[in-house]
Amino acid sequence: MADEFRPLKNAFGKFATGIAIATCVDANGDFRALTINSFTSVSLDPALLLWCLENKTAAYPHFMEADAYALSILGAGQTALSNRFAGRAPEPPAPDEYEIWETGAPLLKSRIAGFDCRIHRRHKAGDHAILIGEVVRFDSNDDGPLVYYASRYYSGLT
Repeated sequence: MADEFRPLKNAFGKFATGIAIATCVDANGDFRALTINSFTSVSLDPALLLWCLENKTAAYPHFMEADAYALSILGAGQTALSNRFAGRAPEPPAPDEYEIWETGAPLLKSRIAGFDCRIHRRHKAGDHAILIGEVVRFDSNDDGPLVYYASRYYSGLT
């Protein structure tokens, strides 16, 4: 069966994005993680960011119930990590792959930027939810990004 949304997806894909891993702690205390490319800064004061979560993903109910989440922005050469968390129900990060900051949501140790966020607002929008987080702590370095454009990865841009 043909994907009726393919032309629209192709048009949306003409906007190059970075790649991040969103993580949260579910009601059982387990970590959930998924690959996203919808990160957007919203405000500096207060520090707010947003990303969008598809309502069909297995992690949807966990992120919708969580009080906080973390985003780890991936760098050049981390395509395998992006693909790992893009699956239907990926295994959570292993203990040696993450660190915990204020909110308790895990941040990947291997990242070019990290944001630890408390939920500020959630909005349902079509087949996605918009999660707005208030940044309680962040970091970054000068490594190059992993970029996604037209359904392909690009690395090493500086």
